[in-house]
Amino acid sequence: MRYLPHTQEDIDAMLAKTGHASIDDLFDSIPEALKTKGPLNLPEALSEWDLNTYMEKLASSNIACKDYKCFIGAGSYDHYIPALVPYLVSRSEFATAYTPYQPEVSQGTLQGIYEFQTMITQLLGMDIATASHYDCGTALAECALIALKKDRKANKIAVSSLVHPSHRQILETYLRPTGYEIVEIGTKEGLTDPTALEAMDGIAGVAVQSPNFLGNIEDLSAFKAIAENKKILFIASFTESLAYGLLKSPGACGADLVAGEGQSLGIAKTFGGPGLGLLAGTKKLMRSLPGRFIGKTKDANGDDGYVLTLATREQHIKREKASSNICSNNGLNAMTAAMYLATVGKIGIREIAQQNHDKAVYLKTSLENAGFESVFDSPFFNEFVLKAPKGFREKRADLIQNKCVFAGMDLEPYYPKLKDHYLFCATETISKKDIDQLAKEVQ
Repeated sequence: MRYLPHTQEDIDAMLAKTGHASIDDLFDSIPEALKTKGPLNLPEALSEWDLNTYMEKLASSNIACKDYKCFIGAGSYDHYIPALVPYLVSRSEFATAYTPYQPEVSQGTLQGIYEFQTMITQLLGMDIATASHYDCGTALAECALIALKKDRKANKIAVSSLVHPSHRQILETYLRPTGYEIVEIGTKEGLTDPTALEAMDGIAGVAVQSPNFLGNIEDLSAFKAIAENKKILFIASFTESLAYGLLKSPGACGADLVAGEGQSLGIAKTFGGPGLGLLAGTKKLMRSLPGRFIGKTKDANGDDGYVLTLATREQHIKREKASSNICSNNGLNAMTAAMYLATVGKIGIREIAQQNHDKAVYLKTSLENAGFESVFDSPFFNEFVLKAPKGFREKRADLIQNKCVFAGMDLEPYYPKLKDHYLFCATETISKKDIDQLAKEVQ
């Protein structure tokens, strides 16, 4: 069967419409140096069974986290997932490619998204939440664009250098072709420096992550005060959703916009993705937020009904009026998060968060007793930074190779000044025995 069904007549008609003489002319904008000239270096075709054997061999070269003890977080976290969550979300009613925009056939899915939005606003202390985005990085970029579009006189966005490095890269990718500029806010003792922000002019908004990439909890209220004084939008970011089972919510700290990662809410790590981008805001910014909102209403019989209330993507409205042309929705992951939150409940979220914090404190104390040096005095949730003793780099490599243990993440590639500093994490999946064994191995 042909992969492309177009006849030569179809192709000629399309080329005539675009004004090109051939299909090759469509790629003239690509520099010649980047084009492949010769044939592709591909192996000979394999039979179905030989291909399965080859793919299994490739898969066996990967490391599966379930077989390892992982003391690394850095934006992707191991958490227990109640068995009913993957069971329910795998049902055909939810695991479908169908996009639920027709309320007459999609009440269940629309209600699920409505419940997701409701629980996310409660967790983050915000008025509204969208459903949803690729990951925290794309949600953060959308928040930055909202701030920049709202303030037509400013072309800069201030971003803490302690926002996740990958998310800052995504933000740079979004803004590079727009002419907007990112200004990084410096740090002081493991926290974002508010005095550096106070000295900045010409910015449309400020983004601060808490807990930040080094695990430290930021004083979000202080940055809100500065943002108010400058009359700019304050964006709060996070990578660990469960932190707000204990911490004061971004909304309670005055955030105008919140961009976060929802992977911790019942979504497995699965080699780094997919994630779940959470984006929430105040009511006055509702029509500036990208994505979609599900609303609750009454039908002709007076029964509850759910509808797509607002959709600001170009597939729904005119492109020039769309608030974003590249945002998307991780519907199944949003449903997963809603099921997880409904399963564990408010008390469960708090208990899980408390376990995370307590185990991280025990891990930090154990490693300090094993010769590691404490670096920052700031409160933390389930991640922290320690300076390693001499010889740890070799011990760490040996632990990975021979003991199936990932002992922290080297921070030097991200922050060159933090040589021999490692970011450690402990969640509820790490036992006291695991921590004691790690402390013994690194002594």
